[in-house]
Amino acid sequence: MTDGPEHKDGSGENPWDSAKSSANVRQFTVGPDDDDIRLDRWFKRNLPQIGFGMISRWARTGQIRVDGKRAKPEDRLSAGQTLRVPPGGEAGKRGPRKREELTDDDIARADSMLIAQDKASITLNKPPGLATQGGTGTRDHVDRLLDAFADEKSPRPRLVHRLDKDTSGVLLIARTPGSAAFFSKRFSGRSAKKVYWALVVGVPEVHEGIIEAPLAKQPGTGGEKMHVDEKEGQPAKTKYRVVDRAGNRAAWVELQPFTGRTHQLRVHMAAIGHPIVGDGKYGGQDAFLTGSISRKMHLHARRLIIDHPDGAPLDVMAELPDHFAGSMEQLGFDENDSDARPDEGPGPMPKDLQKKVARQHAKQVRKDMRGERRGRGGDDGPKKKLGKKSAAKFAKGGPAKGKAQRKPATRRGGPASGGTGPGKGGRR
Repeated sequence: MTDGPEHKDGSGENPWDSAKSSANVRQFTVGPDDDDIRLDRWFKRNLPQIGFGMISRWARTGQIRVDGKRAKPEDRLSAGQTLRVPPGGEAGKRGPRKREELTDDDIARADSMLIAQDKASITLNKPPGLATQGGTGTRDHVDRLLDAFADEKSPRPRLVHRLDKDTSGVLLIARTPGSAAFFSKRFSGRSAKKVYWALVVGVPEVHEGIIEAPLAKQPGTGGEKMHVDEKEGQPAKTKYRVVDRAGNRAAWVELQPFTGRTHQLRVHMAAIGHPIVGDGKYGGQDAFLTGSISRKMHLHARRLIIDHPDGAPLDVMAELPDHFAGSMEQLGFDENDSDARPDEGPGPMPKDLQKKVARQHAKQVRKDMRGERRGRGGDDGPKKKLGKKSAAKFAKGGPAKGKAQRKPATRRGGPASGGTGPGKGGRR
């Protein structure tokens, strides 16, 4: 792979090195990294000196050609096609990519998160409390540290999905524009499998099932908070399974999202009356356990399985953060009781819909990231939990078809069961 498009001779040289003068027509071969991107996006990636206005004029007058045919800015390119670019634009080499100034401590911090890397991907174990991307008042985030994994001549690694600031676990980073497009399609096409571990307050009566509750942004929160909205919400589907329980006090659950709505797992568990431990935003005072259990949120992206552009699927697991592992030990849970194996779920969407959904996914990601740049809103006070009938309406049982399955045995010698204390409110 190269940082720029390949020249007609396949040399992969910088396009401006290959253009002898501004009077020459230039021809480039579309590389694998630029497969299925729009023509105007190709220019933005590879010839950023040429503005959109000039691209549009060239397209209208037929001066841009793809395999000899006229092309429009919105047309999508395929690897191997020949792109004809007329003379003009700002000649001159692309300047060196501006890098983030990282300290030795920053680089060491980035390295400490690394799980694995190859020429297409980087997988990190994001710690809780670290934002995925920056925003207003948020200068410490994963995106800022990504230059630790690239040299001056390499494309800048880029995010392809996000985790909430207080959620820990597997975070996939793409090394190149092509691998970013590849992975993004797998997330939007729902072929990527994600399994989360969570500790929740209380024990769900039905120990394995599907939660289907449509979600929408809660009015008055600036898009920072979601809620169940049967009329206006977007479909959201989560599978859950109780792995173990500590009396009636808390449960360890596996969560697998079949859709990717904002805060989906947090809202769904709160909606059935079992908020994630430490999630004051959606569980209010009831989300905190008494005693020495940490007040941080206990939601961890344990495993990710996703297709890889080089062949065999990428299968990555992330170790628990210290506060989560400590709570597991105090509650008597053994990590070896779960291998975080994902269910096949509803399967990928038909191919004719994948491109459309991929574009919608990219648009939603941009909206979410713009929202993250705004100041984080505060909590709106105690949350109204769904009653048993309402909760049952959203939770659909697994093999038992809604009937409660046999509850996991309470560990002997573990903490005494009990209710939740009033707490003092959580981080919002």
